[in-house]
Amino acid sequence: MTTQAIALLVAFLVVLLVLAYPLGRYLALVGEGGAMRGLGWLHRIEQLFYRIAGTSADAAMGWKRYAVALLVFNTVGALFVYAVQRLQAWLPLNPQGLPNVGPDSSFNTAVSFVANTNWQGYGGESTMSYLTQMLALTVQNFLSAATGMAVVYALIRGFSSRSGKSIGNFWVDVTRSTLYVLLPLSVIFAVFLMGQGVIQNFSAYEDVTLLDPVTYSQPKNGPDGQPQKDASGTPVMETLTAKTQTLAMGPVASQEAIKMLGTNGGGFFNANSAHPYENPTPLSNFAQMLAIFLIPAGLCFAFGRMVGDIRQGWAVLGAMTIIFAVMTVVVMTAEQQAHPALQALGVDQGMSALQSGGNMEGKETRFGISASALFAAVTTAASCGAVNAMHDSFMPLGGMAPMVLMQFGEVVFGGVGSGLYGMLVFAILAVFIAGLMIGRTPEYLGKKIQSFDMKMASITILVTPVLVLAGTAIAVMAEPGRAGIANPGAHGYSEVLYAFTSAANNNGSAFAGLSANTPFYNVMLAIAMWFGRFAMIVPILAIAGSLAGKNRLEANAGTMPTHGPMFIALLVGVVVLVGVLNYVPALALGPIVEHLQLVAPHQPSNIQY
Repeated sequence: MTTQAIALLVAFLVVLLVLAYPLGRYLALVGEGGAMRGLGWLHRIEQLFYRIAGTSADAAMGWKRYAVALLVFNTVGALFVYAVQRLQAWLPLNPQGLPNVGPDSSFNTAVSFVANTNWQGYGGESTMSYLTQMLALTVQNFLSAATGMAVVYALIRGFSSRSGKSIGNFWVDVTRSTLYVLLPLSVIFAVFLMGQGVIQNFSAYEDVTLLDPVTYSQPKNGPDGQPQKDASGTPVMETLTAKTQTLAMGPVASQEAIKMLGTNGGGFFNANSAHPYENPTPLSNFAQMLAIFLIPAGLCFAFGRMVGDIRQGWAVLGAMTIIFAVMTVVVMTAEQQAHPALQALGVDQGMSALQSGGNMEGKETRFGISASALFAAVTTAASCGAVNAMHDSFMPLGGMAPMVLMQFGEVVFGGVGSGLYGMLVFAILAVFIAGLMIGRTPEYLGKKIQSFDMKMASITILVTPVLVLAGTAIAVMAEPGRAGIANPGAHGYSEVLYAFTSAANNNGSAFAGLSANTPFYNVMLAIAMWFGRFAMIVPILAIAGSLAGKNRLEANAGTMPTHGPMFIALLVGVVVLVGVLNYVPALALGPIVEHLQLVAPHQPSNIQY
């Protein structure tokens, strides 16, 4: 690992801490429902929304009512996104005249954006109109992130409550999270991105003249539109010269801002954050990584403040940071090694001002290896599917590390809200294990952890492994699943495993070697995304309701401290053991086997990807 890579990682974590700490205070105020100083005009809009929804800021909900409101809200959102895609050819703001999106792709995309996954099996600039990008996808980027924040606020109230039935009001939490957090931060960040060169317009796509015309050959089509063949059955080729290129336009900066801040992922363009119109400079790249982690890190401090002990927030953040730093070192180290197969062929693997050799395949030269590897770790530690490099081209161990970060349960910072509430479930499991070891009734933040809480925590932890492993098994056994695998062997298996890991954990990134825009994968991955999101949220709300109804006990001499190094180590151990043990056999069949094949003596012609 180079000095440059270490300096980049340290600088990233330091700047993140400096920004997240004051944000945590602000997020606590939002969650506590207090008046926001200087934002009185937004308060009037907030009250207007409550009147439209037929509720009030003082209306309290038990966990069941809260869960029903959340599910209904997100179901309606999914139906709306589906409808807009199916009708986009007849709707305005479609200067390219793009057709309606197919039913299975629309279904997958609707579920994906509502579940804060943003998995995309299509090319954004060639599939979605401006209206669809803004009204359907960008709006859900806000609302899905606000849903995650609402759930974590409800769980925190469960811990901080002094015995009661209410965990808050879903409509209030979603409204305040959107108005006071996501919207202001997105406006500020969108302006910054435009200053860096991210486009924001409603222009039709533009044809520009190439400075260097490109000559290429392709099969010649006959009058029937089918490729022509000669007498021997060989396709007839024709030589063409491209003198122009079509540049996609659109309202990109506005979507890019909430895509990152809401840990949504996806992209306006098919190339995602590797596209120069989405992520033009090394500075925009660094800022986008900060934006992905900003709210998840800030929520850790908000958690500490809302439960009355800021040390609890530091402990959770410390556990997240330790796991993240270790996994990032793995990715960076793996990608800074020369690729053995290319080395055997005598291929120059690239040198640039931003990197000093290593595996540059699939990476942008304007970012280099270190920034690309860090981005991969950030986006998979958070439930954000944005990518600035091709994960499919990473070294086997370099590709395994992002996969493992997702398989931890997206709790290493994780998504907006979802990362913290997932980590708090692991904290509950950690104190339960500690209680068994020392022979005491487990407690966390003064609340006894009892059988119902552990049942709900177990469901929460086991949902995603079941979806990932069952979905992968079905895909590699079923013919439609195998048909989408372009690379035979261990790497092709890794692509399928990565896809279901990404979907069930609501990440949205992909190895990208898998042809996933098929009815089979669109439906299978949509199922994984929906249950990976909401089959976790409902048990977590049940835990919140259970905790809220319990008396908060005062700490005594026998209470296990949950803010020191020992608890942080225990929490890290539980996350790693539970996450890794679920997936060791699957990982052994994919990236580990591929790594062993790659480093073993071989002839380059025998390698399969």
